[in-house]
Amino acid sequence: MELPDLDNTAKIASQYDLNEEQENKEIVRQYRALLRAIREKLKKGDKELLRTAFEMATHAHKTMRRKSGEPYILHPIAVAMICVEEIGLGVRSTICALLHDTIEDTDLTLEDVKNEFGNEIAKIVDGLTKISGVMDANSSQQAENFKKILLTLTDDPRVILIKLADRLHNMRTLDAMKQEKQLKIASETIWVYAPLAHRMGLYNIKTELEDLAMKYMEPDTYKEIAKKLAETKRERTKYINEFIRPLNDKLTQEDFSFEMHGRPKSIHSIWNKIKKKGVSFEEVYDLFAIRIIIDVPIEKEKEACWKVYSLITDEYLPSPERLRDWLSNPKSNGYEALHTTVMGPQGKWVEVQIRTKRMNEIAEKGLAAHFKYKEGTQNEDRFDKWFVQIREALSNQQEEGIDFLQDFKTSFLAEEIYVYTPKGEVKMLPINSSALDFAFYIHTAIGSKCIGAKVNHKLVPISHRLRSGDQIEIITSNKQRPNEDWLSNVVTAKAKNSIKDALREEKKSIAEEGKYTLQRKLESIGANYNAYNIDQLVNFYKLPSHLDLHFKIAKKQIDLKELKLFQVLGDKIEAPKPIATPASINTDPNSSKIAPKKESELIIFGESSDQIKYSLGKCCNPIPGDDVFGFVSTGKGLIIHRTNCPNATQLLANYGHRVVKTKWAKNKEISFLTGLSIIGMDDVGVVNKITTIISGELKINIAAITIESKEGLFQGTIKVYVHDKDELELLVEKIRSVNGIQQVNRFDTETV
Repeated sequence: MELPDLDNTAKIASQYDLNEEQENKEIVRQYRALLRAIREKLKKGDKELLRTAFEMATHAHKTMRRKSGEPYILHPIAVAMICVEEIGLGVRSTICALLHDTIEDTDLTLEDVKNEFGNEIAKIVDGLTKISGVMDANSSQQAENFKKILLTLTDDPRVILIKLADRLHNMRTLDAMKQEKQLKIASETIWVYAPLAHRMGLYNIKTELEDLAMKYMEPDTYKEIAKKLAETKRERTKYINEFIRPLNDKLTQEDFSFEMHGRPKSIHSIWNKIKKKGVSFEEVYDLFAIRIIIDVPIEKEKEACWKVYSLITDEYLPSPERLRDWLSNPKSNGYEALHTTVMGPQGKWVEVQIRTKRMNEIAEKGLAAHFKYKEGTQNEDRFDKWFVQIREALSNQQEEGIDFLQDFKTSFLAEEIYVYTPKGEVKMLPINSSALDFAFYIHTAIGSKCIGAKVNHKLVPISHRLRSGDQIEIITSNKQRPNEDWLSNVVTAKAKNSIKDALREEKKSIAEEGKYTLQRKLESIGANYNAYNIDQLVNFYKLPSHLDLHFKIAKKQIDLKELKLFQVLGDKIEAPKPIATPASINTDPNSSKIAPKKESELIIFGESSDQIKYSLGKCCNPIPGDDVFGFVSTGKGLIIHRTNCPNATQLLANYGHRVVKTKWAKNKEISFLTGLSIIGMDDVGVVNKITTIISGELKINIAAITIESKEGLFQGTIKVYVHDKDELELLVEKIRSVNGIQQVNRFDTETV
């Protein structure tokens, strides 16, 4: 395929009203690279369509620049390149990627796109425009509008795949943004986009999104792990070569066509292991995995993978509980592989992944690769079933936006287990699903009447959590009815929606009685039962709807004797005015009363803390020196959280409009309570050494100390008052230096 000639590219470049020749050359260079990448997929007329899309996008964005200062057109070209090279999409998707920002940001209209490229491309570009307005806008409707994304997903999955490419490029170039914007975008990425990439089978993109989000949310930890990975690279490479040498010989002897390589675990996954297992970087035993990719015909794939497994376990002893067989039961996102963990040289555990070339392409390019392998009907069917389940979840329009997003994550983006019906049919459910989830998965009527289950022939309650391989038989009763407690026993959207529907119907029935009671009470004071009067009461009692008002009256949770406080004007009532108090805090995020106008973007604590009332989040107990943000909470005023607080991701991703930029001022007069957990060898005088460091050497006040000793080890917690993060880090360093101390960690619990 020939590349654009220089005369034509000069015309394209000249559309920029710029004087820098280098920029124009870079635009042309990147466009040519895109053409080379997609060359094999081009059919007759496609090159001209791509040229037209590039020219339209170039002209539309000609006056625009990114925050980094570079011409904006480089962004859509980069997104298109990710679509082609990393996701494996074709010409139509590449055109859409080039045009994905034009409708929202430029004078180009959807009609222009439709006239030039037809309905299919216009529809995808329209979907991308709608998503852009949903996920990137600083809007309180963000989570509610997330449903629109999912409707687009079930209609044409390419929309989500292109959007993931867009998000990946934005994350790769996030350095140019302000810190608060970085935090919001990174939180949104880890909350929605990384799990969505995982669910679409795009493991490489999912991993990179997680690492990039961590880079901005926990920069110190990210840099520390990255540094240690770099320092140990030479040692790891030497070990990998030693590990694969005998395997290489065995596979060659068996005439396998294969490739084998080692790769380090992602920074994010290493950090998760450090947190979950409470170990140091040096103690994470599987810092890397070995991947073996064999080239065999599809009909011999399973047999060949098990043969390779046999050769590996002849050489190295496997850990039986770490075998993962996704050949017999592929994940619902199509992932197929055989994973095992074996004891390698020097007593180190090593994870080995066995795949075929076809499986590897599906693992890296997910849904897009399924369209290439027509014979993979089972995998495509799994995606179809997933889309059907999403449509069912979307059909419940009563669901609140934030609740819907949380349910979507636990139902559709989580890891999965496979279980069996009494007849041996395999069913895929999200991890942590209960017997009740399974009952609703089979049928709503069965779930509504479920009173228990038999799991592997043993009687269990409806709340019993299922594990992969369980066989379940549901027990029902016609007398059973769903109740409020059931909601805490289920994780799937289908089960939650079905339970809420049943509770809503019951609530309506009870509310009818309350409606009749209210009608009589209003008539007794000379007022009519009409929409105006009901609205007055709903506002007075701060309730979300008429239904809630009627329900609470029926349940006698509202005393209608308070109607005497209302003024009757004709047939209407007027609610008494609330009495304002000086201590009232305005929690409206748009109000200028939160802080003086000049500091609405920045609130400094310590010296300036008299400007606004605030409290410290009990979930993370921030102290001066921590990276923090303020969150305007309904009814509780401003709450300060650490940026790595367990709740930070959800708050920043879903309620960006309520976040207030904050930082600490220097103030050595105020102390803050925080806690440390300590593990070490039980030794005479160890407690005395620790308390001497805290009280004697550093003059830090101790609020509480508990030490428990068992079988030669001790575990303890110490609550101390420190002035700032620097003082806390010095304390941690000093305690770690005591002989026998193995771990010292700050803990974030409400018990601090």
